[in-house]
Amino acid sequence: MRVEEDAIGKVALPKEALYGINTVRTIENLTFSNRTLKQYPLYVEALLIVKKSAAAANVKAKVLSKEVGEQISFACNQLLSGANGDQFLIDVLHGGGGIGTNMNVNEVIANFANSALGVEKGGYAPIHPTEHVNASQSTSDVCHTAIRIAIISSFQLLRQKINDLKEKVVYKANEFGDITTISRTCLQDAMRVRLGEKFSGYVAMLERRLKHMEKAVEQLHAINLGGTVIGSGVGASDSYREVIVRKLSEASGLLLHHRENLFDAAQNMDDLADVSSELKQLASCLIKFAKDLRLLASGPEAGFGEIVLPAVQAGSSFFPGKINPVIPETLIQCCFQVLGCDRVVQAALEHGELDLNVFEGAAGVNILDAMNMLSTMLPKFTMLCINGTAANAQRCEQLSNGLIPLVVTLKEKYGYAKISTILQEEGHEGVKQLFYNGGETNDTNQ
Repeated sequence: MRVEEDAIGKVALPKEALYGINTVRTIENLTFSNRTLKQYPLYVEALLIVKKSAAAANVKAKVLSKEVGEQISFACNQLLSGANGDQFLIDVLHGGGGIGTNMNVNEVIANFANSALGVEKGGYAPIHPTEHVNASQSTSDVCHTAIRIAIISSFQLLRQKINDLKEKVVYKANEFGDITTISRTCLQDAMRVRLGEKFSGYVAMLERRLKHMEKAVEQLHAINLGGTVIGSGVGASDSYREVIVRKLSEASGLLLHHRENLFDAAQNMDDLADVSSELKQLASCLIKFAKDLRLLASGPEAGFGEIVLPAVQAGSSFFPGKINPVIPETLIQCCFQVLGCDRVVQAALEHGELDLNVFEGAAGVNILDAMNMLSTMLPKFTMLCINGTAANAQRCEQLSNGLIPLVVTLKEKYGYAKISTILQEEGHEGVKQLFYNGGETNDTNQ
């Protein structure tokens, strides 16, 4: 063991641990969710990129020596390659506005750099977690910036999964283009429709939701790194602030820029709430899509039976041979979770106070959770459900020749009033006779 001390007291740590006293205090005092920073590799990566960029900017601004800056960059590069990823142990939902996250990263970088120099952890060291690794920064602008970079990165994967699903639905819309079936309004029979036309509606929905989500994520390229705690930039030199965003853009490969008002950035996180709202909208639309598939595939004898979903596993421990729509149902439950994540994000927005929203980290983590769940589930939905969905052409034809589709066809030819009269006086058989006999009915007055 080794001992570190701060103003509160002493703490014993494992001798080889790269984290330090601030990390231990966060773990001991603020852990409850069992969701640790190491479980969010994109967030860890973004934090390390921020620290590496800050070191480069600090060297340029002559806040750090070239040697210290190079050691911090070396440590960040090694950690970015996957070294010692198990050292990021704090609970990502801790209070304090994210200080546990920032200090966990600061301590691991500093101790890694010092170990590379042969310096014993916890003692006097040339690389200090706050004096050097955190120079010109605050938890507020570090975590604010890193969580946005992480969400942008996470969205790249989700966008691809949405596009993959859309392409498969386009294929199905074309495949079902010549199959006529029945539409329904208020769950009652309505007019004829091609099965492919139904699926084309799902295609348009996915295209629209993706377009809106892209627009929301684009806002996250506006960051506040250099604004320090509340947006004033106190604690960061003008020289540092002039170059930090450029350095970060180079390191991340993203076209980042400062938010127009950095005080606004510290106070308000509605840009994150916009992204979450779009995730909620996507999830709500996917729930409707999945529910439609369950209805269209219901049966096999007592339901709609217009499509057949792939069988992926036994559906019942009681009914032999029963197959349930488990993939759509799993997607629905995934989307329920996404809706829950959005409520956390909106609560974080609502409960921000005065000059700093200390709940922003919880919002960002829940957005990452929502994106991760969708990115994991959508490929299963695409490959195990949509890809193998087949039309029951015989059933579709039967339904398309039902009473209401005939009524709709005749109404267009003879008018609403006449068809209503025939229905009232001669019933369903009268309508069918009119349709199949070229306009002749049993009533010579008609």
